[in-house]
Amino acid sequence: MSTIQLKIENKIAFITLNRPEVFNSFNREMALALQGVLDDCDKNEEVRAIVLTGNGKAFCAGQDLKEVTSPELNPGFKKILEEHYNPIITRIRKIKKPVIGAINGVAAGAGANIALACDIVIAHEKVSFIQAFSLIGLVPDSAGTYFLPRLIGFQKALALAMLGDKIGAEEAEKLGMIYKCVPLEEFEETINKLAIKLANMPTKALGMIKELFNKSMTNTLEEQLEMESKYQIEAAQSEDYAEGVTAFIEKRKPNFKGK
Repeated sequence: MSTIQLKIENKIAFITLNRPEVFNSFNREMALALQGVLDDCDKNEEVRAIVLTGNGKAFCAGQDLKEVTSPELNPGFKKILEEHYNPIITRIRKIKKPVIGAINGVAAGAGANIALACDIVIAHEKVSFIQAFSLIGLVPDSAGTYFLPRLIGFQKALALAMLGDKIGAEEAEKLGMIYKCVPLEEFEETINKLAIKLANMPTKALGMIKELFNKSMTNTLEEQLEMESKYQIEAAQSEDYAEGVTAFIEKRKPNFKGK
């Protein structure tokens, strides 16, 4: 059985972490498979939005500790970070398509930080997020020390990283850690509606917005203004912009193609 499941419908790629028997914790096979699927979705012009979720009770419990404690299987932390998690995070951020984190269950360790690297994160009310690293003597990886303080502030992020507190989805929304917490019974419908909405938007512009926000993490004000100008000029030359303006004037719903 594949460790990563992929389903494409309505211009949406649904990527599912599929090791439910170990709460979708990552081993080398699953990490490399996820990278490959993300690359395929990035190249596939039919895919205009991506949903990342987990199978079973958990989204992802982080690293499979049985792998790192096995003399035969352990790839070592250097390889795990440089070949597994870091490439996953950079792929999620560089894909010029919206990536929805559909957090269906506990997100711990690297699993929590992969969730936070997604563009829009939605979790149901029973989900929890845990920076579990310190509880076993490790430090946060998978860009947790990069995104978490930017999302919720330095003091709160540092405390969560040090203490390993469990944060429920409702509190995560209030902190600004995630976009939205929804009731369990509305979770699947909410994800589908959001994915369909994004897939039918001007995705070329959405990709530019994503790049602008990525760069805003490190750019100066002047650099950001220059980049905004460059991308706005490019966006104004797109087919989607022409369609959007025409549809507005004609008082009809636009038909965007991501071009």
